[in-house]
Parts: sequence; C-alpha cells; structure tokens
Amino acid sequence: MKTPPARRSPTVSGYTRTDLLAGIAAASMVVALALSYGIHASRKARLQQCLDNLRDVGRAVISFANDHENTLPDSTPNLGGDLWWWYKEQVKSYVGLTGPSSAQDRVFACPDDRGYSDPRPFHQSARFDYGSYVFNGVTLPHMPNIAGRTTDSLPRPARTLLVMEWTAHGPLSWHRSRTGRANLPFYRDAENATSFVDGHVKFIPFYYDGYTAAFTRDPIAGYDYQYSGD
Repeated sequence: MKTPPARRSPTVSGYTRTDLLAGIAAASMVVALALSYGIHASRKARLQQCLDNLRDVGRAVISFANDHENTLPDSTPNLGGDLWWWYKEQVKSYVGLTGPSSAQDRVFACPDDRGYSDPRPFHQSARFDYGSYVFNGVTLPHMPNIAGRTTDSLPRPARTLLVMEWTAHGPLSWHRSRTGRANLPFYRDAENATSFVDGHVKFIPFYYDGYTAAFTRDPIAGYDYQYSGD
C-alpha cells in the first residue's frame, strides 16, 4: 500500500496559517511599542511645554519686580481674588498680554492641568484668573511666602520658590501621578514644575508630612526648595 502523503498546514496566499499568525503577532507588538513610545513622547512634550511656560511666567514676575523697586507682587485693594492666583493681573503685560484675562492666555496654561474640585482645568476658569500656575504668595496667617518682599532681601534665591504648578501646594502631580486622574489623596514626593527667584525652573518632588498641605511649611532636609524667604 502506498503511504498517504503528509498533511500540510492550510495556506493563505502562499503562507501557512502559522506564518500568518506569527506575522500578526509581530505586527501587533510593533504597533503596541509605537503607541507606547508615542504616549511617552507626548507626555514628555507636555511636561516640557509646562516648564517652558513656567519659565516665561517666572521671568514676568521678576520683570515686574525690577520695575517696582525690586518688589514682588503683593495684595492690592483692587485685586480680583487671592494673590497666589491673581498675581497674574500684575505681571501678564510682561508676557505681552493686554485686556481682560481669558482661557486664551496660553502662557499661563499647563497642558496637563486637570483642575481640582471644579470640572475643568484651572486655566479655563475665571475663578482662578485663567491660570495653572500659582505665585508663592499664600498670605494666610502664619503661612510662609514671599509676597511683597524685595528680591534682594531673599538670601537663597536658588532655593526660594517663585511660581509653580498648583499641585505643588497639595502636593499632587499632573505629570507622573500616583493617583491617576484622581486629585486625592495628597502624597509625599509628588513631582511638580517649579520656578525659583533666581530664574531657573525644575521638575522636583515636594514634601508632605501626611497631615498638612505642602504650602503650610518649609520641607525637611533633603529637598531643593523653600516657601519662606529667609
């Protein structure tokens, strides 16, 4: 009797089914890697835009001080809201903005801003003067800040906070968040884009003691910033 021929795998256009499945798997892996790279690159670009905007805002604050006997923004009788947000009205002309503030003031907007309690980013809200960045000017009783200080009275300008993302005050993070899209709970070493009195910007972790918001005190040793001016 003749031995029947060995059965061959079904083919599709000259390829075996095994070849086709292997090709699909390889293509899927390439697509997944490309998507992962694209997401990483997009996140990196948004963080860089946030840092670049913050550098411009910080320069605007220093330019304001230079034109006002080295004095940083302070509360005024006609201030529209809390100084830490509404400092913008005192400095925005130094980045070429005129007229009423609006959501089109892109230099004051961090691309990853997701707001906090309101269902919109800070830079899209009139309540926060259409800005993602806060000035180191929380003037509540006993809170460390540099509102109304002269720049030459600050002995450590390279450590002293000038303007930062709102999330630094939590602290939370819009960029490498440990809470995903959620804005709670606060946690230690949340990383934030920050500018300093000497003009440099940096992405740094913020201290949290587990009880009080970061802006209520200077950090313990080992951190590269301080809220107080002394």
